Amino acid sequence: MVLRTTPFYAESGGQVGDTGTLENINERLMITDTKKENGVIIHYCDRLPDNLEATFIAKVNALKRQLTSNNHSATHLMHAALREVLGKHVEQKGSLVNDEHLRFDFSHFAKMTPEELQHIEKLVNTKIRQNITCAIEAMAIEDAKKTGAMALFGEKYGDIVRVITFDKNYSVELCGGTHVKATGEIGFFKLQSESAVAAGIRRIEAITSLKVEDFFDQQLQTIDTLKTILKGSKDIVKSVNDLVEQNTALQKELQHIMHEKARELKKILLTKAQHQQGLTSIIERVNFNSPEELKNMLFELKNEVANCFAVLAGEVNGKPSISIVISDNLVKEKNWNAGHIIRELAKEINGGGGGQAFYAQAGGTHLEGIENVLIKAKALIV
Repeated sequence: MVLRTTPFYAESGGQVGDTGTLENINERLMITDTKKENGVIIHYCDRLPDNLEATFIAKVNALKRQLTSNNHSATHLMHAALREVLGKHVEQKGSLVNDEHLRFDFSHFAKMTPEELQHIEKLVNTKIRQNITCAIEAMAIEDAKKTGAMALFGEKYGDIVRVITFDKNYSVELCGGTHVKATGEIGFFKLQSESAVAAGIRRIEAITSLKVEDFFDQQLQTIDTLKTILKGSKDIVKSVNDLVEQNTALQKELQHIMHEKARELKKILLTKAQHQQGLTSIIERVNFNSPEELKNMLFELKNEVANCFAVLAGEVNGKPSISIVISDNLVKEKNWNAGHIIRELAKEINGGGGGQAFYAQAGGTHLEGIENVLIKAKALIV
């Protein structure tokens, strides 16, 4: 719908459109979005009014507008901070501002360092605490340029422009969006991420106000949970580091144990090897909880046993698994392909897999099908 007059902000300059309601004594319509087409502000509604000539009170979602304004003003403060910390080559290349967060794309040639990010965050929060008044002024575009006001990427400007100033010596930009009356309303600014978008273009995402409160609440809850897990440890970092070191040591010990178990299993499998049809077949059921060691053992069998055709099926970490290894000469002479064979065998365990001609692996869900896998595998060499 198009209204004769409207308090709703239409999506522009990276800022999302307002939402809210149209109300009168008879009905209440939800405005779900506001956009601008050819200079006309269009309101997206959940439905059309019963009477198109009725009079309505237009109400903008005040909380969403305030949170969006917080993020928009914070974007201006951050833009100025980026230019101060990184250099005047920084220019806006795109943005998104809504009530949840802000996203800002800018020109820069390298990944920002942790020190630079910390500097940006502290500088923006300093400007927030200074509670700088937002000055809004309409002026001729040429006069605006003389003030040094920065233009936004991708925006088209008329003869008269709107200049937003947070301290004439800090942030002056051309902008048609909504803003706080003073920077203190933003509350707090917290960087969330910095990443690459394209060559020479970086992206920053950040939060303000209520979202920062939520962020710190979640962090404190995490710390409290860790304290409980660590039985009230006063030095959480040291306790976690100790656990990581212990875990690393235990993993190495477990790896050594599994390696030894694999060696013993290989010895057992070698005693069960069958010599027939010009090849050495090892087709057995195994239960083993280290897929990596099982794979290593199979490659050892391939290298140590001439004309090797090995199929190991069983339970690995609680799930049915099949592994196949075939000597290179058998792959050529018999035109065998482990990847093709395993796809057929995997049907018995309701699974699938694949691999190379000399090695393949498959997993599934039907553990009871392992015996049929072994029967099928043995039938291949009869």
